[in-house]
Amino acid sequence: MPDRAIIVGAGVGGLVAALELATMGFAVTVLERAADAGGKVRQIVVGGQRVDAGPTVFTMPWVFAELFDDLGLTLSDHLRLRPVEIIARHAWSEGERLDLYADPERSVAAIGAFAGAAEARAYRAFSRTAASLHAVLKPTFMHAEKPSMIGLAARMAQADPRALFLVNPQASLWSTLKSYFRDPRLIQLFGRYATYCGASPYSASATLMLVAHVETEGVYSLDGGMAELPRTLARLARRAGAEIRYGTEVAAIETRGGRACGVRLGDGARLDAEAVVFNGDAQAIATGLLGPDVRPAVEAFSARQRSLSAMATTLSGRLSGFPLVRHNVFFSADYRAEFDDIFTARRLPRAPTVYVCAQDRHDGPPPDGARAPERALVLVNAPATGDTHTTSEAETEACWESTITLLSRCGLVIEAASLERDTTDPSGFHRLFPATGGALYGRASHGSLSAFQRPGSRTAIPGLYLCGGSVHPGPGVPMAALSARLAVASLVADRGLIRTFHPVATSGGTSTR
Repeated sequence: MPDRAIIVGAGVGGLVAALELATMGFAVTVLERAADAGGKVRQIVVGGQRVDAGPTVFTMPWVFAELFDDLGLTLSDHLRLRPVEIIARHAWSEGERLDLYADPERSVAAIGAFAGAAEARAYRAFSRTAASLHAVLKPTFMHAEKPSMIGLAARMAQADPRALFLVNPQASLWSTLKSYFRDPRLIQLFGRYATYCGASPYSASATLMLVAHVETEGVYSLDGGMAELPRTLARLARRAGAEIRYGTEVAAIETRGGRACGVRLGDGARLDAEAVVFNGDAQAIATGLLGPDVRPAVEAFSARQRSLSAMATTLSGRLSGFPLVRHNVFFSADYRAEFDDIFTARRLPRAPTVYVCAQDRHDGPPPDGARAPERALVLVNAPATGDTHTTSEAETEACWESTITLLSRCGLVIEAASLERDTTDPSGFHRLFPATGGALYGRASHGSLSAFQRPGSRTAIPGLYLCGGSVHPGPGVPMAALSARLAVASLVADRGLIRTFHPVATSGGTSTR
């Protein structure tokens, strides 16, 4: 009889774990309470069109290329990735625009034209440090089981003795950026990388500057939208032998003799397993939502330590004026006030920064140049108070009006007559992802210790493992996949097995081209 593994949650992390374990010969059952795969990678139908309503930026494709290679598959046979030339278009007003490019030299030239030669030189120095940080932390942190501060320092010193002096981890990202740049707009632009981890640039560690290098390694779109990734992973997992049950609520993870032994479903049925991998926010375990047996497996933290939530508006409408590319950022005139509103006052920002993903565009206008309604995700950062505060209709409309005001100031017009929209607020995200308050990135990455405060793949309860954006190595689609690979490696090692794959799916069989 093969070992039985239950995966709770069919997000990207859970599906990667299911695919790996099933290909290794485990009897895998994935339990997902939603009607489809994806977790935070989701789509909403607006105006008759499917619009990505979660992550929209695909980076670090090497994570999935390594996974597919290990399984005897070829990534390009199953997913069509399209690199963008313009990483993002940034605007502060109708006359202040700056593009960053996949080609670093084009970014240097653009920054020089925008802010002067000194700032272009500063960007080169900033980029060198970001690249060096990434080179050191990729093997010592991203690929490694949850490290301690001392352990990480030792690994970094072994990899490159100069690594410990690259950046002061106790310094904030904001203060470090000020040591490179003088133009406040550039500090604001690169400070936004903190929000990729759901954090404030004024409190996040300076090590997050490595995101700048990640983007220069490539930003991609997926044919079919980001939801094509979990759909593909689910299809391959099933082909490898995994069972995926949608619309299935897990009421509790159970233990016997101090180790995880299976789950109890919402209808009272029990499923036994030698191992359980939980792919949900770890706070659901810490707060007892998965039963008393496993509550001690994860340490709870306070609501004040939660990461960002969002007001995420998916829309279909005619967009004109501003020359949108796929990824666009429109900056608030008072960045500090925005984060004070969110993290201190715990309210929607009165003057938000706005991200717009124009999903029918690539590096320029729609291919046909038509005036047909376009799909877009319009996102504003928000506090994770969805369990204690229900956003009123008046608050939602005030936030939307602030959004429209900023977009209009920068030249973007969203024609009201053509507009259909749907907004998910922190309360909505809390309902989708219980125990989070709507936080989308787990614990906020604030302070130099934040990297060591996320749970790792192993828990204090033998047989129970964690993966997903709330655990090490951190939030984001590729990080969730890496967390799943760490969980599988831990599970296999703990059972004294050898990580040997027996591919069932063959490359080329499910091409999406």
